[in-house]
This record gives sequence, structure tokens and C-alpha cells, in this order.
Amino acid sequence: MTTPLDPPAAWPGADGTPLSCREKLKVLAENHREAAQVLRDAFEDAVLMGVDEAAMRRILAEMVAALPSPKRAA
Repeated sequence: MTTPLDPPAAWPGADGTPLSCREKLKVLAENHREAAQVLRDAFEDAVLMGVDEAAMRRILAEMVAALPSPKRAA
């Protein structure tokens, strides 16, 4: 059974087809694992320090939503 904290089974490319390059898949899976661990740690720390769980989930989601696209000019 997979969870959202597990890397996805397929990484969709810009055209919708799954990426197939092994090196890219390896990097993406590693980045996913690292990001999941950092998010898990930040979430747990915040909740254990008294931050409302729902509020912290919103804060983390807003951070992700605010990430600028590397394809757009700064």
C-alpha cells in the first residue's frame, strides 16, 4: 500500500506521458523522499510545540502553492 509520502508510481511529463529516464526517476524519487522527511519533521515539531495541526497543514500547503516555477522568468 502506498501513501502520499511514498514517491508516485509514475511522474507525468509536461505532455502528460510518464517520464522513463532512469536517472531522472532516481533523482525524483530521492528528492521526494527528502522532501517528505523534511515536511514530516517540520509538521511533527510544530504540532508538538503547540501549533494547531490543521493550521500547520494549511501553512505547508500554502508554501508549496507559492513556489515559483523555474520555467518563468524571475
